[in-house]
Amino acid sequence: MTVVVAPERLRGVPGAGIFLAGGISGVGDWQQVAVELLRDAWPVIYNPRRDDFPMGDAAEGARQIRWEFDHLANADAILFWFSHETVQPIVLFELGRWAASDKPLAVGAHPGYARRFDVVHQLALIRPGLTVHDSLQATCAAAEGYEGFRS
Repeated sequence: MTVVVAPERLRGVPGAGIFLAGGISGVGDWQQVAVELLRDAWPVIYNPRRDDFPMGDAAEGARQIRWEFDHLANADAILFWFSHETVQPIVLFELGRWAASDKPLAVGAHPGYARRFDVVHQLALIRPGLTVHDSLQATCAAAEGYEGFRS
């Protein structure tokens, strides 16, 4: 398994990849937990959380946005996790964009997430039958179940 962490780029195509979409600023490092849960299911995991991000650096901000844009597009599937600490408006934007596509999604929102109701009901309209899980563990388990993506 390979974990590609922003702003690094993957060279070659070693296998199917999943993107970890969700909050970074103001939330715990849920991505590290997801990596551990998904390590046996996915050959490549794209993690946008950097160990040290230079807040206030516009060039690095633009680089991060481009990295996420490119890797969301290139990933075979996307795992969305909405933790309870913040609203995460950029992640909501990304969810709206990718929910309107045919890309496989695994979506979860903590029961205490302020916009959980909206995530559940908006997805029911655009992706009927897609479950919004209430734990990171259940969301990762759903991501493991995508046929044809296992290593």
